[in-house]
Amino acid sequence: MSRIPTPTSIDTAPEGAKASLRAVNNLLGSVPNLFRIVSNSPQTLEGYLGLNGALGYGSLSVKVREGIALAVAEINGCDYCLAAHNYLGAQRAKLSPAEIEANRRGTSSDAKVATAIEFAVKVTRARGKVDDADVQAVREAGYSDAEIVEIVGHVAMNTLTNYLNEVLGTEVDFPPVKPL
Repeated sequence: MSRIPTPTSIDTAPEGAKASLRAVNNLLGSVPNLFRIVSNSPQTLEGYLGLNGALGYGSLSVKVREGIALAVAEINGCDYCLAAHNYLGAQRAKLSPAEIEANRRGTSSDAKVATAIEFAVKVTRARGKVDDADVQAVREAGYSDAEIVEIVGHVAMNTLTNYLNEVLGTEVDFPPVKPL
């Protein structure tokens, strides 16, 4: 049970959030609980959707983005995001079950993807206080400065949703996943 009301539909959401929720519905074919509960603050929903949309047009592949989301959710203990990104990783990014588990453990079977996810794990655990060598390792793996910034952006965005879901007690509406 969520700690604050989750609007049951787009129609019951705050007026300022309805257009954003309609856009989510058009994109996904439904409006998952995360979006509906965050719609209690239309500004927070708009901010999250804006960051998510902008990063979606970045240089990182969907496999890297979903890998980061899985690793960050596992570290932050967010059951909602684990379930959502386990589903999205398999459906959208076409990640195998073995790759999803590797991502949740903070790595990948692909060396370049592993470097990005391992860096995201360091950023998450160290709350941004990484070493010069950590940034250099990502650069040496072939990531541009823009992609390094995007990795940090994905960590921040996923941490935002992890915290929102944990604080608000968002009801999981994806197939549940047990933490590792």
